[in-house]
Order: sequence, then structure tokens, then C-alpha cells
Amino acid sequence: MPALMVQGVSSDAGKSLLVTALCRWARRQGLSVAPFKAQNMSNNARVVDGGEIGTAQWLQAIAAGVPPDVRMNPILLKPESDTRSQVVVNGVVDHALTSAPWRQRSGRLWPYVTDAFQSLSDEFDVVIIEGAGSPAETNLWSCDIVNMAVADLADAPVALVADIDRGGAFAHLFGTWSLLPPDWQRRIEGFVLNKFRGDPELVAPAPADLEASTGVPTIGLLPWIDHGLPDEEGPTVLTGPGRGPKVAVICGPYASNLDEFVTLQQVADVRWARTPAHLAGADLIVLPGSKHVANDLAWLRDTGLDDAVSRAATAGVAVLGICGGLQMLGRRIEDPDGVEGAAEGLGLLPMVTRYGTVKRTTQEYLNFGPMAHPWTWLGNRRIPGYEIRHGVTEAPPDIQIVPHGRAFGRGTVLGIYAHGVFEDAGALAAFAGAVPPTVDATCEQLADAVERHLDTTWLRDRLEPDRAAHRS
Repeated sequence: MPALMVQGVSSDAGKSLLVTALCRWARRQGLSVAPFKAQNMSNNARVVDGGEIGTAQWLQAIAAGVPPDVRMNPILLKPESDTRSQVVVNGVVDHALTSAPWRQRSGRLWPYVTDAFQSLSDEFDVVIIEGAGSPAETNLWSCDIVNMAVADLADAPVALVADIDRGGAFAHLFGTWSLLPPDWQRRIEGFVLNKFRGDPELVAPAPADLEASTGVPTIGLLPWIDHGLPDEEGPTVLTGPGRGPKVAVICGPYASNLDEFVTLQQVADVRWARTPAHLAGADLIVLPGSKHVANDLAWLRDTGLDDAVSRAATAGVAVLGICGGLQMLGRRIEDPDGVEGAAEGLGLLPMVTRYGTVKRTTQEYLNFGPMAHPWTWLGNRRIPGYEIRHGVTEAPPDIQIVPHGRAFGRGTVLGIYAHGVFEDAGALAAFAGAVPPTVDATCEQLADAVERHLDTTWLRDRLEPDRAAHRS
């Protein structure tokens, strides 16, 4: 079956967004399509059948109209420090690979990549593949399992994307192409300029000059799209409505699952808080998930945010902890097996969390009963969510808000284990008085952009099975 690969001249060039757009566009053409990224590095992840995958591939599957699947992102790296990442293979943590030296992993991971890709290609009409970083990072060629090695595996043509909003896009495209050996240069069959703002006529003659130098046409000039989808990793910075509740989301160095706040940013005044001053005037303070709770707690103390959060809670400001943020609200975290490290919590709730080696990845509902101020917007709601965590939290019965240790609270302080509360339309409307466009509507917007701004004849030649077979 045919495959098309999207690579970039750098991180944040727009690979994930373009793959999302192409998945919806290909679905419109009547094709069954699956996204694929061999290896992703991000602490933004979602729970699917079998475990967890990167949020980007989860969104791409939604765009394709198919259930998200661990095969779509067989290797997920979740940073725990500047030099260490947890390795998730087919949705499940692999402790042996997590401990292995970085350059020794690729040979052991490659069979998982090939098996996942082959399985998807056997099942779908077309696979649209996303690369990582840049294929021209020569220091990574010997252990590549995500860029040109995958293009070779899939025998896939490559569309190379550059962010023209930043400037230097043509140099990035030419430099990337020129650093590749001839066989990989031939894989690149189209250039895409992304995030364009301005008069398209001013771009000429640069695309023609680039094609004269490389033989590769520029197949599209995608405009800047205010799409409201989360970035692949880290916090997504959106321009909010300038109204609505004021929310401070504390963004520590290992904050995770920050993608769940993108819908909130579109209907409330959200700021990413990194100093005590950022909490001023907040109606709600959120301690989000964390990939390394002990390190993020130490950061809170270094910045003075620990005392600032405690003072705000005492003053009547609502404080919400989600997953790792819930654990921070307690008295302490115990770690007898050395999973992440023990730590003293903020002591805002009488809880103790104990880590274990087994990671919980599950889709759950939070069933709230009546809730007092400031949590009335959650009262009597059944909210779907997902859990990705180590640890079991113990607390007195009188602070258990949701049974089975899924939520705890007292007064202005609430901790929940499930991610996704602000993605529930009912809860979001009750909290902020509005809801943003749906993900499905955004995918349609992206497919419209493909139809208007990319060379769809070029795409059909590479995606439709009969035409792709004729090309080869």
C-alpha cells in the first residue's frame, strides 16, 4: 500500500499539523488512512487501547476517522530529566530500555517500528508518516529509526516542510536537502512552506530558484492557521479571548499533558505560571500532571510558588491538582522502588502517595456528586477522562470526592487523577460559559487548507493506490 512521509527542516516546522490535515483530506478522498510516527518524544500523551501514545498521533487518528492505536506511535520517549527519558514501547513502559544507553536503543527498537508499520500498511489504504526533528542531523544517522530509515522502510516519497514565518525557510529547505546523500535526496519529492502570513505573490521567484537548484518543486504555501489544536510537546501558547475566568496553570520543567488545557485557553484567560507573580488575580490555580513530581516539587520551592499556592488556597482561591498535581497537594510521596523519587508535598490535603513500578494507563469517568463552591461547576457531572500514572494515594474517607481514590478535596483545594476535565463540553461551559470549536471541525478546516493551498494532483499521485502503483 502507498505511504507518504512528512519530514521537517527542524522541530516545530509544522509536521504534526500537516499530517493531521493530510489524514482528514485523504479520508475525504474515500481512502482508509492511518497516521504513523515511529518514535515521538513528548510528555503530552493519551491513553488508547493497549497503553499510551503521543497526543499528536491521537489527534491524527481522529482526523483519519479511525480509533487511535499504539501501532501509530510504537515508541514514545517521555523526558524525566535533561539526560533521561522513560521509554514506552507499544503503549507500555519498558524499564530495561529506559535504563539502556541512548545510542544502544535503536537496534532493539527497530523491530517494533517495522512490525507496527507493516501491520498498519496491511490494514489501511495509505499510511501517512511523520518524521521527527530534521533528517539532516548527521550525528543521528547511525541510529535513525524515525526519519529516512522509515522512508526507506515504507518506500515513501517525502514532503519536506519549513516554517516560513520564522524566516530563512528556503535556506533551511536547500540546506537540509543538500546535506542528504543522493538516495535520500531522491526521496524528497516536494517542499512545503508552512505558516505563511502576507502576500503570496511576494514569494516568487524563490520556489522556482529552489527547484532549479534541487529539482524538487514547492507543492504548497500553507497560510498561518489559528487552529486551536495542541502543540506536539510542552505548553501550547494561544491568544485567548481576553475574558472569562482567570486561570493560572503552573508550568514546571516536567509538567505533562499540558495539551488538555488548549480548549480552556480558547474560552478563558489562561496564563502559564512560572513565578508567584503569575498567580495574582487568578480565580483558579492548576497544578497539572508531571513526569517527575519530586523534581517539579523542588522547582516549586526554588521559585517560591509552593508558599504562593498555599497562601492563595488559604485566601479562598480554588486550587486544582491533576494527576501528578494531585500528588503534590498531599503531605508526602513515598517511593520504595525508586520509580521517580520520594518528596515532601505541599501539605494542602491529608494524603500520602506511594509509587509502584506498575504504571496505570486507563480511560475512566469521574462521577461527581453535588459540589460546594468553588467547585459547583463540576457538581453532578459524569466526565470522561484518562489516567497515566504511577502511585496510589491514601487519604481519610471524609476528603474522598470520587470513590476508588480518583479525587480528593476539602474546601478550595481539589485533586483529581483523571486528565480531560477541561475537554468536556458540559464542564467547560459550566466553568467558562463557552465552548470552542470541536476537534472534528478543526480537522475539516485543515483539510480545506490542503485543498486550497497544496498541489492536490501531486498528493493524489502519491496517495491513491492505483496511481501510486503506476508511478512506481
